[in-house]
Amino acid sequence: MQKTDALSARFLDGLMALSPTAVWAHGSLAGGDYQEGRSDLDLIAVLPETITLRTVRRVVALHRGLRAEPLAPQLHCSYLTPRTSADAEHPHLTWAHDHVMRRPVTPVTRRELHAFGRVLYGEAPTGLLPPVPDGELAAFVVRDQRDFWRPAVDKARLWRQDVWVDLGLLTFARADVTLREARLISKREALELLPGLGAPTEVVDDIRRRRYEEPARRTEDWTARRGELARAYLGPAIDRLVSAYG
Repeated sequence: MQKTDALSARFLDGLMALSPTAVWAHGSLAGGDYQEGRSDLDLIAVLPETITLRTVRRVVALHRGLRAEPLAPQLHCSYLTPRTSADAEHPHLTWAHDHVMRRPVTPVTRRELHAFGRVLYGEAPTGLLPPVPDGELAAFVVRDQRDFWRPAVDKARLWRQDVWVDLGLLTFARADVTLREARLISKREALELLPGLGAPTEVVDDIRRRRYEEPARRTEDWTARRGELARAYLGPAIDRLVSAYG
């Protein structure tokens, strides 16, 4: 993971000008399922003071200065402060997809940080973030499936894109385990569980090849068919999940 380590080192070096209290990795890098060049590099930085317009400008300059790095588009980071870190609904300054936005650090991310977050600098997550009760985690997972993923299933154009097919199915399998067992699993574990949950094997095999092997050349016909298979599976599957746990 030489490129990942190099990018992380450059990011941390530049971030020191903002005097972070802590920097953590979550997602695939922390969970042991990271695929360099394919996985996102998901980070959380805790800054010591209220985020001002000057802070935003410095964060933008930091990320823009990394654009020459090969994996820079995969680096996403949310910026918390001690005053806002405990609120799972607070929209935090975030750099993702080559621009700034504001979005919450969800209960799933917070549970990841407590369970297997990787400390890149400073204090551990357990010292700065409150634990996530099982009920709060389950309620968020149900809302995410009901309010985000279920409406998305009805938008056929989205499902011609790899990212929607991959995340749609993998997030569903992870949600199923979280709701049944109150634990988080990796994307690799989710992929292995999908056939047993009734997911179409053609689509599962396609995700596996693109994530872990050499992807097969795809055709327009397959892209369209894959999207329809994914949608036909996920719509009823999400409805059943929400009905059981909502």
